[in-house]
Order: sequence, then C-alpha cells, then structure tokens
Amino acid sequence: MIDTAYAELSSVLEGRLTRSKSELDQHGLSETWFPHTPPEAVAYPETTAEVSEIMKICHAHEIPVTAFGAGTSLEGQTLATSGGLVVDFSRMNQVLRVNDADMDAVVQPGITREALNVELRNTGLMFPVDPGANASLGGMAMTRASGTTAVKYGTMKENVTGLEVVLADGKIIRTGSRARKSAAGYDLTSLFVGSEGTLGLITEMTVRLHGQPEAISAAVCSFEEIGPAVEAVIATIQVGLPMARIEFLDAESVHAVNLYSGANFPLKPHLFVEFHGSEATVAEQVEMFGEIVHDFGGSDFEWAAKSEDRTALWTMRHHAYWACLALRKGTKAVVTDICVPISKLAEAVEQTRADIAASPLHGPILGHVGDGNFHAILLVDPNDEAEIKEGKRLAHRMAERALALGGTITGEHGIGMGKKSLMPEEHGAAWDLMGQIKAAMDPKNILNPGKLVP
Repeated sequence: MIDTAYAELSSVLEGRLTRSKSELDQHGLSETWFPHTPPEAVAYPETTAEVSEIMKICHAHEIPVTAFGAGTSLEGQTLATSGGLVVDFSRMNQVLRVNDADMDAVVQPGITREALNVELRNTGLMFPVDPGANASLGGMAMTRASGTTAVKYGTMKENVTGLEVVLADGKIIRTGSRARKSAAGYDLTSLFVGSEGTLGLITEMTVRLHGQPEAISAAVCSFEEIGPAVEAVIATIQVGLPMARIEFLDAESVHAVNLYSGANFPLKPHLFVEFHGSEATVAEQVEMFGEIVHDFGGSDFEWAAKSEDRTALWTMRHHAYWACLALRKGTKAVVTDICVPISKLAEAVEQTRADIAASPLHGPILGHVGDGNFHAILLVDPNDEAEIKEGKRLAHRMAERALALGGTITGEHGIGMGKKSLMPEEHGAAWDLMGQIKAAMDPKNILNPGKLVP
C-alpha cells in the first residue's frame, strides 16, 4: 500500500484506519490451519458512503481489499493473502428496520446473528440460521452459511432477499427487494450470496425472519454404530418429519464433548435433535421420531425440555469444535465438510470414518446430517508439514467421495483458498464462467484476490 493511498484513505476515515501491529496481527489469523497473514492496513467504515470512497481509492491505486466480519470462516476467506487493505465491518452493526408484518429486517453486515436475535426478542420473531459461531450476517451471506437449523429453515441463500453492495470501482447497487418473489431479470442477490467478497462488499441486507415457536423440545440419543444412527436420520427425512435440528456426533466427538463440557454421554455415536411447533405437533413429532430411533436400535431419549437445559445441550454442540481441538493440545485443524444426497449419507460417513481410522491423525466427525452435510476435524501440528499434508489428503479424499456420490465439496464452509484446487472437479467449464464473471465485475482483481475463482 503506497503512502499516497494511505493518506487518502485516512482523510475519508478520520482516525478509523490503522497500521497498528496488534490489529494487523488480529486480522491475519485464521480459525484453522492457514498461516498467519496480516494485511498492510485495516479500515473501520461506518457508512455505505465511506465504503464506496474506500473502494474508489483502492480501485484507483489497485490495492487489494479483503472484507472482514467476525473472522470465523474456515477456508481462509478473510486472510489478506495479497496484502493491501482489510475492511472490518464491525462498526456497521445496526438493525435499521424490523418489519413485523412482513417478517423481515433490514440490517447492516457487521451485526452478529446473536445480536440480531437479542433485538428481536420482543417481536415474536427470530433469525434462525445458526452456523454455531457467532458470525456476522455479512460474512454468513458471503459464505452462504447454514448450520444446525438449515434442515427446517434453510440456509442464507433462502433467508437473504435483498442487498446493498459496493462494487470494485465504488459504485453502489441494490439487488432484490422485500417482495417474497420476483421474475425481474437475473437474480443478482443469489450471485453475491456465496461470492466470498470477490465481487463486491455488502453494506446492507434484507433478511427473512421466522416466528418463534410456541413449543420447543430437544433430546439426545445414542447408537451402537455409526451406520444405524445415520440410517435413522435418513428414515426421518424420508417420512417427512419436520425436524428443526438433527445433529450427528461420532464416538470421538462425544469423547471430546465429555472432556470439554463435563458431560457424561456414553462413548457411542449420538444424535442431538430438536423439534419446533405447537405443543400438540411437537408431541406428535417426538413420538414418531422415537419409533424411528427404536427401529434402528437407538437408546431412549435424554430430554431437555427446559430452556436452560436446551441451551446447555446446544452450547455443548456448538463448542464441539473447540472440544475436538482440546483433544490434542497445540494443534490446529484442517476442518473440512462435504454434502451428499441423503440416500448416500451413511456410505459417505462410514467410508470417511474408515479413512481417518487408517490415518495417524485424530479426526472426529460431526455434522448437520439432516441435510446430508457433515464435517471432519482433522487435528494437525501446524509446524509439521507431513501432518498438514496428510490432513489435506484426507480432506481431498472426502471431497472426491462427495462428488462420486453426487454431492458437493462443501455444504457450508465455502471455498476460500483451502478448496480452490477442487473447484474444476466439481464445476468443470462452469468454474471458468465464474472467473469470467469475476473479471467483468472486478477487472483489476482487487476484491479478495486468490480466492474462490480461477
């Protein structure tokens, strides 16, 4: 970054541009195995107009720009691998409007999902997409996040209806609307959702809200083997039982959760489940699911009907990543996910478990199996190239298996730079088309260069 550009940016941001080593270091960290990659400067805009001015200056000087939300992405999406500027949206974190009657909200990208739901507490509405981490909504949109509740409420793709975006040259555009459907031209909202900051910077979002359920019931049950647990999930989906969450943990993940959270689950594969609805419908769903679990040899449920018990249960699930890291002190993780058709889920999980068992690495498996999506947390010494190589090999095997089974190389983590080499296998010539779209919208290649596209 040349001093002239830094001076121009400083005049726009009035003290909210920094080269402080501590802040550069903070923005150069990844949740997973990627090396420390600090940017050259960090900007903290507060308005769309400021973001537009930032992009105009960076476009003129050809300075790389990387968007940063909460920094919870897992494939290196927020790392400034080409140097330049990180734009941190943490100060653009307001709820601008809540439209109760239409069940939507207009928000800034820096607000986190937990903060939004605190704002919605008295409305009877909620924003349901729950990736586990308290991620920013802008980051969730850019990675097309999903999580534990996607089986009932959908992913960010289904829950973002409109955007305000600043393009590479500073131009401000709006996509979509608050209407429930549209046939007016290309679906530009969907183009930006999942684009990982390579096409533009989100400065405003319209998101769908859902009613808070009258009744919620959560439970956990165990199985002797992985196969029957996953087959129970498949049967549940096939009969059309409307689960709100249905999560799978293998025995190694359960061991990690027990150690980390002080739980006492049997060291067997487990399902964590949750039902939403009226008192009557939840009771009916519980009974039907109990019959399915019994048919596949599952244990009796341990229920968490009280709010505090449910919170404790899902906190354990959300902390499972950190619990798995704690199994081997000093490690980082090659965290990988795949998504396959429901009918192929048991095959994919069992073959992945066999691959990891034959490897020297620890690799707990868990996932949002209600939509065919699961994760492996491959623990590696960040200073051991052989271990990192082995972690990448196992992840590559998982991705190839997903494609062979008619699935995708990632259901929710995204591509970043970690899975970029796998894109030609999944998309073929369509990946080249993605590159052409990128080149047309960002001809100087300043928006998150090196990620996602050719």
